[in-house]
Amino acid sequence: MNESAWYQIDNTESINSPTLLLYPDRIEKNIQLMVEMAGSPERLRPHIKTHKTREIVDMQMSYGIHKFKCATIAEAELLGQCGAQDILLAIQPVGANISRFFQLIAKYPGSSFSTIVDNAKVIARISDEAASNKIKVSLFLDLNTGMNRTGIEPDTNAAALCRLISEDPNLIFRGLHAYDGHIRETSIEDRKEVCDAAFDLVSNLKTDLENNGITVETLIMGGSPTFPIHAQRQEVEVSPGTTLLWDERYSSSFQDMKFLHAAVLLTRIISKPKPDVICLDLGHKSIAPEMNFPRVKIFGLEDCEQIGQSEEHLVLKCPPGKIMEVGDIFYAIPMHICPTVAKYPKTLIVENSKVKDSWKVAARDHSLVI
Repeated sequence: MNESAWYQIDNTESINSPTLLLYPDRIEKNIQLMVEMAGSPERLRPHIKTHKTREIVDMQMSYGIHKFKCATIAEAELLGQCGAQDILLAIQPVGANISRFFQLIAKYPGSSFSTIVDNAKVIARISDEAASNKIKVSLFLDLNTGMNRTGIEPDTNAAALCRLISEDPNLIFRGLHAYDGHIRETSIEDRKEVCDAAFDLVSNLKTDLENNGITVETLIMGGSPTFPIHAQRQEVEVSPGTTLLWDERYSSSFQDMKFLHAAVLLTRIISKPKPDVICLDLGHKSIAPEMNFPRVKIFGLEDCEQIGQSEEHLVLKCPPGKIMEVGDIFYAIPMHICPTVAKYPKTLIVENSKVKDSWKVAARDHSLVI
């Protein structure tokens, strides 16, 4: 193990494993790069689903970032507690979450809340609730540009929903939202070609709406893979999220993006059932398990094959003669950082190779107060 490696810490004896380590100096450099790529903090609306952490929100706000995007009511409430100015709940609220959304608006009057919609029934329900509360609510129309997960295709039906919102006395039509997470071409040239084609669908709808008297105030576009491309469009707000902590999947796939790994798992060998087989304490409960192996890049074990995982265990087969002992510590970069962070109630904060503090992953639960 390289003693000068940036991820290593000195005081490991009292640290439980597995645990998630964060490196604020590297997070800060990632924030600086995000602002540089966007051209100004005003064009950024970063997603907090990756980190769900008050201290990282505060770091972003110190760089002039005041617009944020989130995926849950709990994340929206965390942003309200932080005093964020402009908070977009980027999931269509349904059922009880509609009333919870209105509770957010009432509890945090210093923040401006909006959400996305793609359905006339939901729009009507939000309108009725707004009327009951004697307020106006800001909505973005969520567009499906190929992800096929949420949103409505940018056609005449989408235009009709935009008009429905804009003509409702209880609602404010803020603009269009499109997440293009399906665009993952590794070549920046190929990624740009696909991204531009998807964006044209949004741009054409915007033009049609404005030609028919509907003002489109804001376009909110993309996630982390398409961030470098949308960052060149001065007319849009960009919403990277993984860029705050980065992970091995994006690092290896999108080498044009120069963000730093800022989240590392500390793990130990807990068993050696065969001379060439080891078991780490890095099971499903400790790291995102939804993808094929490898699920993590382990420094010093790059020549070992990840062959099995269960709730508490990650099993690797290693080359003959590799020297490893039970209790040995290793450091690992998750392939998918966002759901990995949510598995930890707190993270340990590393500065100058020492654990200095801990940060609560405050919005990992389904609710805070509301």
